[in-house]
Amino acid sequence: MEATTQKYFDPRVLAQLKGLVLRARRIVEGYMTGLHRSPYRGFSIEFAEHREYAPGDDLRYLDWKVFGRTDKFYLKQFEEETNLVCYLVVDASRSMSYQSAQAPWTKWEHAQALAAALAYLVLAQQDSVGLVTFDQAVRNMVRPGAHPSHLKEILAGLEQIQPEGKTKMADVLHELAERFSRRGLVLLLSDFFDEVEGLVRALAHFRHRRHDVILMQVLDRAEEEFPFEELTLFEGLEEARHVTADGRAVRAAYLRHFQAYQRRLQQGCREHGIEYVRLRTDQPVDSALRMFLTTRRVK
Repeated sequence: MEATTQKYFDPRVLAQLKGLVLRARRIVEGYMTGLHRSPYRGFSIEFAEHREYAPGDDLRYLDWKVFGRTDKFYLKQFEEETNLVCYLVVDASRSMSYQSAQAPWTKWEHAQALAAALAYLVLAQQDSVGLVTFDQAVRNMVRPGAHPSHLKEILAGLEQIQPEGKTKMADVLHELAERFSRRGLVLLLSDFFDEVEGLVRALAHFRHRRHDVILMQVLDRAEEEFPFEELTLFEGLEEARHVTADGRAVRAAYLRHFQAYQRRLQQGCREHGIEYVRLRTDQPVDSALRMFLTTRRVK
């Protein structure tokens, strides 16, 4: 079982698969293979309470078990909004194209495959999923849909985009918080390399609009560990700047700034009740799926 699961989750194997349909299916099938019992029974209709039957009510919703106990007719009432709406918001700025020498794929490819797998899962539960890709502005938007064929639109929206342009995440997220009319789950996939205070304010805007928010930060191992030890040319991905520096001389300062940024980002998430998970492009993707499903279970 473990060997089969690793076959599906190993980023190096996934990176060799051609096409998001195949990658999404392999990820989800591998995840399901590793389960003894599903941690989440479905996103759809949730029972709320009973109410007494009145003439003209739909008899399909009569609770016969309650009738057997009480000899009275009661109807099952359900939540007014019965289906989850999941908004996948994926960063397609140029920093997402980064891939270190040891990484199996870029941050964009990792986020792309994970978003495809999440869309596959949501639609399998007969719930709605939409997609937004962005850099300094919205580049593509696929409105939420729940039909199984909607997966083709989601995958096309991911496949037709290549990471380019600068990041203006706060502006885009404020715009999306106003555009997402129905309350739902906003799932953000990005490296989140932007000014942190403005970013946290934008995330709080979603919470103010009563959305649930999950922030998935996609990083390359080299960005976390800064393994460079020799004289190295560092090329800006979103700025036309090249800097040659001794990796050993700047490593301590880089890590200090990087870790301080991470602490501020995670603190901002905690303050606003936002789920945070850090993903790395050389690690299995099952942890992200498990986090997503477990989070939905406890909401």
